[in-house]
Amino acid sequence: MSSSKTIAIIGAGIVGVSTAVWLQRDGHDVILIDKAGPGEGTSHGNGGVLASCSVVPVTVPGLLGKAPKMLLSPSQPLFLKWAYLPRLIPWLTRYLKHANDADVDRIAAALTPIIGDSLNDHKALAAGTGAEKWIVPSDYLFLYNDRSHFDGDAFGWNVRRKNGFTWDELEGQAFRAYDPVFSKDIGFAIRLADHGHITDPGRYVKDLASYVEAKGGRIIRANVEDMVRENGRVSGVRADGQIIECDTAIVTAGVWSGPLAKRLGVSVPLESERGYHLELIEPSAMPRSPVMVVSGKFVATPMDGRIRLAGIVEFGGLDAPPSRAPFELMRKNARQVFPGLTWKEEVEWMGHRPAPADSIPIIGEVPGVEGAFMGFGHHHVGLTGGPKTGRLLAQLISGRTPNTDLSAYAPSRFVT
Repeated sequence: MSSSKTIAIIGAGIVGVSTAVWLQRDGHDVILIDKAGPGEGTSHGNGGVLASCSVVPVTVPGLLGKAPKMLLSPSQPLFLKWAYLPRLIPWLTRYLKHANDADVDRIAAALTPIIGDSLNDHKALAAGTGAEKWIVPSDYLFLYNDRSHFDGDAFGWNVRRKNGFTWDELEGQAFRAYDPVFSKDIGFAIRLADHGHITDPGRYVKDLASYVEAKGGRIIRANVEDMVRENGRVSGVRADGQIIECDTAIVTAGVWSGPLAKRLGVSVPLESERGYHLELIEPSAMPRSPVMVVSGKFVATPMDGRIRLAGIVEFGGLDAPPSRAPFELMRKNARQVFPGLTWKEEVEWMGHRPAPADSIPIIGEVPGVEGAFMGFGHHHVGLTGGPKTGRLLAQLISGRTPNTDLSAYAPSRFVT
């Protein structure tokens, strides 16, 4: 391992905090810098599933034909703030170019090493931190109306099979015996073992950050404006007008990473995929495992005292307030999927998923700037891939060679 360094980590979501934990274990001094504090952004509001099988990108063949119909239907989980469309078009054009068989295979092959063993990655990350209590090993189910509905999803399941995933089928009475909480209209399920979920994602990240602080790490609430460089290498970061000295700096700020990356010469086509969740507090029954309800493209996850519904996609940028329609759709879906379920209150949330146009995260050293690294752009799978991303970054910074080919994630692919 290289000698001990002082490392500034810009962004204290799951990726940044995971990186900090692994760097401390390598003997480095870490400074976590976040404008809102640890676990306050997307890491708080995600679906909570350690979704190792989620290697199939949204950009599957045929997306271009389906998207307009989805946007015009209030019952579909895709929304657009139409005034934002002119700003979205350059990113959207690049995004849709990947909706072909070859790119899907390439993206899935790149995602599998980052998320494919997420449960064990989280266990290794959280061991001895006090955050272990939030990790629950579980199945992950995909729910279909019937077998023909499942057969219509064959493309995605073939992609998963090619990347080593296996599953079993639960049909009719077998599914109802597994979990009677769901509507009888759901007659077929795919069950993937060796997955898991986090029963309070926000608290989980905060507990990991508290461990970092207890081990001597510093946590600073500030807005980072730039990295300070001397003779081509990082010497600090500028945050709220002050200089925080460091040997190495890592951009792990999710969708807010774009401007910082650009100042370092990396022009990532990055868009906010606005995500919504609706929590059903103190429900009268809980699902046994997290599920993806395929008909509505949403996840229902059992959490600490609540069920969290998540999975809506909306494009509308970083500044617009939440829309009402996504919440109403989730509420409608909840009543259909969980007939007879009651709950005491609801909590609504909207946040921002960092979506690069090629659906592959940016992980690695910044070309031409010694000591500058990046780890962001995980789309729907930030919680799932955070621990592995953090471990890879720690290995690079500590001078070790990861046993994963990192070329697919290189920031250099966005240097012109």
